Amino acid sequence: MNTIFRTLLILGFIIGGKTFGQYDISGTVRVGDQPLPFANIYLPDVQKGAVADESGQYVLRDLAEGTYLISASYTGFATQTKTVELFSKEATVDFQLTEDTGLDEIVISGTLKPVLRKESPVPVEVYTPTFLKKNPTSNVFEALQNVNGVRPQLNCNICNTGDIHINGLEGPYTLVLIDGMPIVSGLSTVYGLSGIPNSLIERIEIVKGPASSLYGSEAVGGLINVITKLPEHAPALFLDTFVTGWGETNVDVGLSTKLEGATSLFGTNYFNYSNPIDANGDNFTDVTLQDRISVFNKWSFNRKYNRTATVAGRFYYEDRWGGELQWNPTFRGGDEVYGESIYTTRFEILGNYQLPISEKIDLMLSYTDHDQNSVYGDLPCLAQQRIGFTQLTWPKQFGNHDILIGTAGKYTFYDDNTPATVRDGTTDPEEVFIPSLFIQDEIRFNNQHTVLLGARYDYDSRHGSIFTPRLAYRWKISEDHILRLNAGTGFRVVNLFTEEHAALTGAREVIIEEELNPERSLNINLNYLTKFYFTNGTILGLEAATWYTHFSNAILPDYDTDANAIIYDNLNGYATSKGASLNLDANFSNQFKAIVGVTFQEVNQTENNTTIRQILTERYTATWALTYTNFEYDFMVDYTGNLYGPMRLPLLGPLDPRPEYSPAWSVQNIQITHTGWGPFEVYGGVKNILDWTPNQSTPFLIARANDPFDKEVTFNQQGEPVATPNNPYALTFDPSYVYAPNQGIRGFVGIRYTVD
Repeated sequence: MNTIFRTLLILGFIIGGKTFGQYDISGTVRVGDQPLPFANIYLPDVQKGAVADESGQYVLRDLAEGTYLISASYTGFATQTKTVELFSKEATVDFQLTEDTGLDEIVISGTLKPVLRKESPVPVEVYTPTFLKKNPTSNVFEALQNVNGVRPQLNCNICNTGDIHINGLEGPYTLVLIDGMPIVSGLSTVYGLSGIPNSLIERIEIVKGPASSLYGSEAVGGLINVITKLPEHAPALFLDTFVTGWGETNVDVGLSTKLEGATSLFGTNYFNYSNPIDANGDNFTDVTLQDRISVFNKWSFNRKYNRTATVAGRFYYEDRWGGELQWNPTFRGGDEVYGESIYTTRFEILGNYQLPISEKIDLMLSYTDHDQNSVYGDLPCLAQQRIGFTQLTWPKQFGNHDILIGTAGKYTFYDDNTPATVRDGTTDPEEVFIPSLFIQDEIRFNNQHTVLLGARYDYDSRHGSIFTPRLAYRWKISEDHILRLNAGTGFRVVNLFTEEHAALTGAREVIIEEELNPERSLNINLNYLTKFYFTNGTILGLEAATWYTHFSNAILPDYDTDANAIIYDNLNGYATSKGASLNLDANFSNQFKAIVGVTFQEVNQTENNTTIRQILTERYTATWALTYTNFEYDFMVDYTGNLYGPMRLPLLGPLDPRPEYSPAWSVQNIQITHTGWGPFEVYGGVKNILDWTPNQSTPFLIARANDPFDKEVTFNQQGEPVATPNNPYALTFDPSYVYAPNQGIRGFVGIRYTVD
C-alpha cells in the first residue's frame, strides 16, 4: 500500500507515457447467416466506438498495444463482449448476435468500472431505449414507472412534483446520476428529472441498495445512472414526437456530427401542456400545466493513445403552474386566486478527462447552477443551488486484485427564503464542502468466486468524519447461475426542500425539533440471477432478490402529531426496510416477449415501542411489459402496466373523512408501432386504459379546495382548526393527500424518424 500512495503523490509530475504501436481492429457483425447493418461496436476501456456499415463490417483504427474488452450491440439483441489482444499485429473480431437475454451487457454503476453484468459483484439492472419506447413518455421520471421496485411518487396534487422511490424508500434516499456524475440532488431532485432528452439515452443503470461507499450521501437506498449516448454511437439524425388526447405535445430531436478530431451529439426536448382539465370537479387543475425546454450537447475528442476526453452541457428551463382554473399570472403571489407557479432555470456542465500519463487515471468534473422562482399561493419560495464536483479515479491490477482508488470533492451552495436556511433567526446561505477518499479491491479467487471490499471516508463540515465500508461476494455457480451477497453502510444528510415539498404549499408549518444529525443505515441483500433454455426456443431470465436495511437517526416527516405542521427530528428509535422481489424476462419466440416483476416489502418505523408503517409506501407492487411482434406486417404491440398495493396516507385529523389507506390501483397502457416505412416508425395507443384516477375512491383529494387561503377556517387558542358548519371536518387547505396521477384515459400518436 505504501507503494500505491507514493505513486499517487508523484502522478501529477509524470509527463508523457510509453510509446505504443498503432493497430486496427476490424470484423463483421452477423445475425444467423445475415449481416447486421449499423450495429454499435464499443471499447469501454478507452471509450472509443464505431458503427458497422450496411454490410455489417466495422473498423476501429489507431489503437495502442494492449488487451481490450470489445462489445457489439444492437437494439433488441444481446450485447456480445469479447477480449482482444493487440500486440504486433492487427486483429479481426467477428460477432454473432442473438436475441436479447440481458446478462452480457457492460455495466459501470456498481463498481465505477466497465464490467460484464454477469461478472459484476454488485447487481445492476439495465434498461435500454427499447424498454423506454414500450410506453413513450416526456421525461425520465415517468419512464421509470414500469421498472419493478422503482416508483415515481407525486408529492403534491397541484404542482405535481415528485421523486423516485426504490424498494419503498423515500426519494431523498435515491441518488440520480447523469453519465456517472451526481448532479441531480437537492433542488433538482424535485425538478431535475424532467427534460433529459430520451433520444440521447444509451441506457439506464439501476442499483438497488446502498452505494454510499462509492457515491457518498444520498445513495442510501440506491442509485439511478442515466448514461447518454456516445456521439459515435448516435444516429446522424433522430426525431421523436407525439401528442396526446389531453393536448400534451412532446418533441425529441437528436443530431450527431463528426468533425476533424471530435464528434458531437446535440439533443433537445420540448414539452408543452396548456390545456387545463378538471375532471374531478374541485376547480383545481388535475395536471400541472407545463412549458419546458431542455438542450443537451456532448463532445468527444480524439486523443493520442485513445485517451478519453468528453465534455457535455445541458440547459433547462421550465414554466409550470397548477391551481384554481381561473388563475392567471396576474394572481401570482396574491391571496385572491390560488395558484402554484414555478419558474426553473438550470444549467449543467460535466466532463471526463484521462490524464496524459501511462497509467489510466480519469478526472471527472461537473458544475450545476439551479435557480428556482416559485410561488405557492401567497407564499414565495426563492432558491438557488450551486454544486461543484470533482473526482479522480485510478484502477490498478496486482495479480488477482483489481483495485480502484479515488478521491472526490463536492461543494454545495444553497440559499432560499424557507425554514431550510434559518439560523439564528435569519436566513443565511448554506455552504458545504465534503472531501472524500475511497478504495475498493475486487479479489478474483478463481472463475467462480469474487469478493469486493470497499471503504469510503468523507469529512462533512457540519457533521465531521463519516466512514462507510462495503462488502460484496459473487459466486458464479455456472455461466448462467450467479449468486451475489452485498452488505454495507450508508449515511444521509437532510435537505428540507427535498425531504417534503408539500411543506412549501403554505398548508403546513415546518417545525425542526432539534439539530438534525446524519442518518445512518446498515444493509444486507442477496441476489440470484439465472437463465433457462428450453427445447422450443424459449429463453427465460430470472432475477430474485431479498434485502434488509436498518436505519438509526432516521429523519422522517411527522404528519400525525399536528395537522397543521410537518415536524422533523431524528427518530428516537429505528426504522427498517425489508422485502423480496422477482424479475422475469422471457423470450417465448421471435414474436412474443415478456418482462414481469413483483416486489413485496415492509417499511416501518419504531419509536417508544410503537411500530407504524411508513407513509406513502406500498406493501406490494407488480410491473409488466408484454410485446408481440409481427414480422410479416412490420408492427409491434406493447402492453405495459403496474399494480400498487394500499399505502398509508397523510390525514389532517380524526374528523378527516378521506380513507387512511389508498386502494390497490393500477395504470395500464397499450401501444401499436409500425416499422415498415424505412426510416420512419409510426406509433399510437391508449394510456391508462382503465381510466383509473385516485378521486374515484375518496370524497375529495385537496382538503378545503373551496377555501385555499383558510379565510373561513376557525382556529382555537392552540392554533388547531375546529369544526364549524362550513367546515364540519375541521380541515385546513392541504394538497398533500396524493399517491397517484390524476390523469385519466387518453390516446396518443407519434412518429419517429432516424437517419443512421
